Amino acid sequence: MADTHAHSGHGHHDHDQPGHAHGHDHAHGHHHAPADFDRAFAIGITVNVLFVAIEAFYGWKVDSLALLADAGHNLSDVAGLVMAWGGALAGKLRPDARYTYGWKRASILAAFFNALLLLVAMGSLAWEAVGRLHTPEALQGGTVMVVAAIGIVVNLGTALLFMRGRHDDMNIRGAYLHMASDALVSAGVVVVGALALWTGWTWLDPAASLVIALVIVVGTWGLFRQSLRLMFDGVPHHIDLAAVRAALQALPGVARVHDLHVWATGTTDVALTAHLVMPDGHPDDPFFEHATTQLRERFKIGHVTLQVVREPFMTLCETPPTAHAVAPAHHH
Repeated sequence: MADTHAHSGHGHHDHDQPGHAHGHDHAHGHHHAPADFDRAFAIGITVNVLFVAIEAFYGWKVDSLALLADAGHNLSDVAGLVMAWGGALAGKLRPDARYTYGWKRASILAAFFNALLLLVAMGSLAWEAVGRLHTPEALQGGTVMVVAAIGIVVNLGTALLFMRGRHDDMNIRGAYLHMASDALVSAGVVVVGALALWTGWTWLDPAASLVIALVIVVGTWGLFRQSLRLMFDGVPHHIDLAAVRAALQALPGVARVHDLHVWATGTTDVALTAHLVMPDGHPDDPFFEHATTQLRERFKIGHVTLQVVREPFMTLCETPPTAHAVAPAHHH
């Protein structure tokens, strides 16, 4: 049921034939993650919880930092998957009188906390590893290798469940990145186990943990920055604001564009408001239909609100930041 009402929430599919709207939405894929990610989340969470239990037990038993770190990291994955799923489910809740955008922003928050969780997990792993470098301990390479090898299968399998949605939805990308980076960690742990068996070097375990942590921090940084930007109503990274302004100014009869705002209401939904200065007066409906279609097709902006004025009366937003700061009561 969730799937059907999720579609009717968007007014701009109304002109499609009923049987058509469904396929159309999935083809573009930028409005919301299809409902079938629910199964991906359920499978991913169940398998990962089981794996964390196995890994933590053996890590504790053979005292391998790499295994314990990986178990802790996999636990952060479970939390990440739960948050991403929560974000995706909340995004499907219908708007009401109090939350007119619905709960789409939950997906942005989920992506942000997913990234934050990974960064914190890697920080604590690196801290522990540095301590271990000073006092290295012998490692039971065989057990470590077997457990970590299972980890590669689990993590890679879970990552593949989310592979389809990773380009269109930052929240799904967060889940995908999280699982893919884990498969990498597990692969690193297998190599460490093999080398430890072969060479007997005790410093390999903490050293590898440090390298793994660094690789993941680098990979997560982009997700962290992008989700932070969206949390503060920044322009989504795939949208060139200058190009949007130029497209609006190129519309027939538009002299200038004022008070242009573009922000994300969720990880897959973008809204725009603008004032169009049109000296010749108010255009008719086809003008707005053309403008809305162009913004949707070129920039994937789904919610468009345009106000037409003969004379620009909203000059405050175009003035330097100092003047803007003294007028907090001014709402657009």
